[in-house]
Amino acid sequence: MAIVATPQKLIILGDGLFAEIAHEYFTYDSDYEVVAFSVEAAYLERSEYLGLPVVPFEELEQHYAPADHAVYAALVYTQLNRLRTRLSDAAKAKGYPLASYVSSHAFVSRSATIGEHAFVFEDNTIQPRVTIGRNCILWSGNHIGHHSTIHDNVFVSSHVCVAGGVTVKDNCFLGINATIVNDVTIGEDVWLGPATVVSRDVAPNTVWRPAKSDVHPKSAHELFLG
Repeated sequence: MAIVATPQKLIILGDGLFAEIAHEYFTYDSDYEVVAFSVEAAYLERSEYLGLPVVPFEELEQHYAPADHAVYAALVYTQLNRLRTRLSDAAKAKGYPLASYVSSHAFVSRSATIGEHAFVFEDNTIQPRVTIGRNCILWSGNHIGHHSTIHDNVFVSSHVCVAGGVTVKDNCFLGINATIVNDVTIGEDVWLGPATVVSRDVAPNTVWRPAKSDVHPKSAHELFLG
């Protein structure tokens, strides 16, 4: 008779949209079983979410023993990723191991490394010799080029193209469809807006905005139905 491994029990920090998404991915594409959600007491607005209990984070270990449960902090880029970092660090200090999720539909080179508390969605390509730090999120469909390094606490939104040899330092946000060319360094705390093209090093603590599209003076009906 085949031996079926018991899923590891998981608590998700947060009860927003990302928490709901993380619940689905962990449930259907991982060895984890989500058993509860947790939020800080000041933000506790309900006792149940998706049919599971929601407990105050300050009391978490009273309900769920750290020896038997892992934690994932399902929080996005709030405060330049610092909220996710603070809560995951606090959970680790309580003794909880931090969970990671890497989609079975992502390609991760055997020579790439991914730090703890990662969330890598489907259709990501992580090429050879890539290093990804701890507490990073890669939403769907990104390309992380060979020999690139993504440091800690970085959020990479969808369809970002990072070329080879790029360095992205701590706490950055890379917006949808951003493109970073080879051998560029992105400093700490940088916000790259959607569709931004970066071809030179970027100073820390800067915000980059792409040119906005203009509205055509004629309507769609005038142009295509007239």
